[in-house]
Amino acid sequence: MRRGRPGFARGYGVNLDEEGMLTLDWVRQRLERSRTYWIVSTRPDGRPHASPVWGIWLEDALCFGTGRSSRKGRNLAANPALVVHLESGDEVVILEGIAEELTDRPTLQLYANAYEAKYAIRPEIDDQQSNDVTYRLRPDVVLAWTEPDFLTTPARWEFERS
Repeated sequence: MRRGRPGFARGYGVNLDEEGMLTLDWVRQRLERSRTYWIVSTRPDGRPHASPVWGIWLEDALCFGTGRSSRKGRNLAANPALVVHLESGDEVVILEGIAEELTDRPTLQLYANAYEAKYAIRPEIDDQQSNDVTYRLRPDVVLAWTEPDFLTTPARWEFERS
């Protein structure tokens, strides 16, 4: 993992040293407590598509469900590149990476249990005839900052995947 500053233009005035940078613990807390996550996928013609989803931060990954035939489901099936942004523009967390279909049974059970505890609705993970699919995004890049302390807090993490 590499940690540094996002590549903002110098004109923004963001400090280049590490003093004041947010931590991954700060990021995880926001990801765990967030109710809604905005996902941005790409349509087949290249146009972006943004959509709010409910999800669970589980084992350092965002897990969420959608219908295979939904716009986001069709987009992710064709191009799994994904950007996720939390609701707040004051406490910014952005994830970038490749979404993968979650098929691991024990992890699906953890996801369903956590989802039910968080939203009081249990996602259907056992129905083979269902149109639903569960995705997991293990971020390759994480960006975070707070608006009130924009000059000191911005941080960027890059993760190497095997």
